[in-house]
Amino acid sequence: MKGMVFTHFLDFVTEQFGPEMADDIIEANDLPSGGAYTSVGTYSHSEMVAMVGTLAERTGVPADGLVRAFGERLSDTFARDFPDFYRRATNLFDFLESIEQHIHVEVRKLYPDAELPTFRTESRTLTRLVIRYTSPRRMGHLSEGLITGSARQFGVEVRVHAEPLAETDGLDVRFTIDLA
Repeated sequence: MKGMVFTHFLDFVTEQFGPEMADDIIEANDLPSGGAYTSVGTYSHSEMVAMVGTLAERTGVPADGLVRAFGERLSDTFARDFPDFYRRATNLFDFLESIEQHIHVEVRKLYPDAELPTFRTESRTLTRLVIRYTSPRRMGHLSEGLITGSARQFGVEVRVHAEPLAETDGLDVRFTIDLA
């Protein structure tokens, strides 16, 4: 995972739970990086999993809820730092469908070693988009938060149903996004 995700995660923890908690979840885990992340570095996603697990234990908030909330906040960061990606799309569904063909292409130009998930549209109507997320890191809850946060960027409310495909143990998740 790119370091920018880690740095934004620690910012999220600091904002939501305080700087002591951010220090605590780093110190509680034997992280290969030592918890020192640069935005352009690449780190094992297992470090993120470890920190989220510790944060869930310390706060009593389920890990999937923490990751989803972080995804929503990360969407705000992306919209601020990469506004052109949002401006190019006329609506949420166009934006989500542009991730694979446009956004990830640009990300790979900046970070050729980036290991990005894939998003494939399965069906689309005026009020529903069904996309399939695939990633060996199994961070579907992060993507769910990013979807919800992106909806907010476009000023629409959505209902997102995440269906982990049983045979893949979280590797593949089907998201059904309905405009509310």
